[in-house]
Amino acid sequence: MISHEPTKKIVANLIDPEEIRIAILDERGKLYDFFLERMLEHQKTGEIYKARVDSVLPGMHSAFLNLGDGRNGFLYLDDVHGIDVKPGIEMLVQVVKNARKGKGARVSPRISLAGRYLVLIPDGHETGVSKRIEDNDERARLRSISKEIRPEGFGIIIRTVAESCDKESLKNDVQELLSQWETIVHNAEQNGAPCLIHRDLGLLERVLRDELTEDIDEIVVDTEEDRDNIRSFADRFFSGKNIEINFYKGKTPIFDVYNIENQLLELQDKKVWLSSGAYLVIDQTEALTVIDVNTGKFVGSKNLKDTIFKTNMEAAEEIARQLRLRAIGGISVIDFIDMESEEANQELIHELQELFKNDRCKARVYGVTGLGLVEITRKRARTDIRAALSHGCPFCGGLGWVPREEGIAMQIKRFIRKITMSSKSEALLIEAYSAIAQFIDETFLISWEEEFDKKIFIRGCPEFSWGKFRLDAQGSLVQIERRINALQKREGWAIVHKSSSA
Repeated sequence: MISHEPTKKIVANLIDPEEIRIAILDERGKLYDFFLERMLEHQKTGEIYKARVDSVLPGMHSAFLNLGDGRNGFLYLDDVHGIDVKPGIEMLVQVVKNARKGKGARVSPRISLAGRYLVLIPDGHETGVSKRIEDNDERARLRSISKEIRPEGFGIIIRTVAESCDKESLKNDVQELLSQWETIVHNAEQNGAPCLIHRDLGLLERVLRDELTEDIDEIVVDTEEDRDNIRSFADRFFSGKNIEINFYKGKTPIFDVYNIENQLLELQDKKVWLSSGAYLVIDQTEALTVIDVNTGKFVGSKNLKDTIFKTNMEAAEEIARQLRLRAIGGISVIDFIDMESEEANQELIHELQELFKNDRCKARVYGVTGLGLVEITRKRARTDIRAALSHGCPFCGGLGWVPREEGIAMQIKRFIRKITMSSKSEALLIEAYSAIAQFIDETFLISWEEEFDKKIFIRGCPEFSWGKFRLDAQGSLVQIERRINALQKREGWAIVHKSSSA
């Protein structure tokens, strides 16, 4: 029997510019990683601002910086060297942590520019190689090359994907990043603070740059233009590798075809079932994430010790997967099922360390505490899935969570696209919860009408649940207007949102 390396595929839902979604699937079709970016988001990691210091807080050893987009950035003074930070001064900073939960982004004056194979650090002098490259000879080779190609006044960090990369490719990466830096400096000189100076690549380009590794053998997208752009990228960086790049033309949404929508719903559930019948309960709080392991329906085949050990080992693998998929950072505390054997506990800790070894977000696994808990810290690199897809429930004072308005709006847009593919109606009347209907009216309605070439009416229904929506009617413009008039006469009132041109 011929063995083969596990392969993955990238599935990109790019048809709606308001919300870009990219999934990486393993060879079984299971979600391996997920990325989301919305048009309305601000202060994204990697962006560079020319900022003005608003205030300095000596007691917190920090400062608030005006970035020019309505929300201040937060700067730790320990990150600043050689600059006297005081109100009114201008400085170039980069977002290192996204804005979240009502807080502004964390920024740093230590700027880094990521390329395909390396990271260039202006005003730096160090050279380094990713710790995930373990072969000592290869590390020495890359470190030697980095010293040769490092420009004066810049630092270089070699990325994991540079393993086995030739000197010329690394050198080209340096030149491209130097050119990028020159543009940033020029823009900073020409513009006054506060303002945005540089955006990082879009989500698709970042995923291709960072995730297009040797085990990716197929990319599927739902727009023809992006397929052509990806082909150009692959020809540039993977000319020696045969990657299938396909344009999906079907009427069923691409995430439904690959069963990604259902897996995304599962990611928002606190309970995660394991194949054995055991399950995890994942509770995210402001301070930390707590994970409880339960045997559930799993009764084992031998004895109790064996059942507990197998459950804990299976749970460890799924916990590593869930923290990655849910983009959970910070402190996680895991309550595994108690094991009396110290040897079994050490084997579990070793398994966790191996599982997190290749995690792109640096993670550290601590031993079992006196209370029998396992602690893990993981770098927070992007907004976690729960915060990206939902927010505190407006009806219960934040005790529960509901999908974000943007997310429901995009569900409705995908629903409308389905309708327009099978119908030539001139106009549509959609019903949704009142706040969602108003949000769509204020944010997307006009652009949707232009995109679908139809008149779209959104009726606000206060009796609906938060995420409920449906098609009330479709037909000619006259028919829909008659339907709206009938609703208003029958109910005495009906809030129907329409574009000003309707």
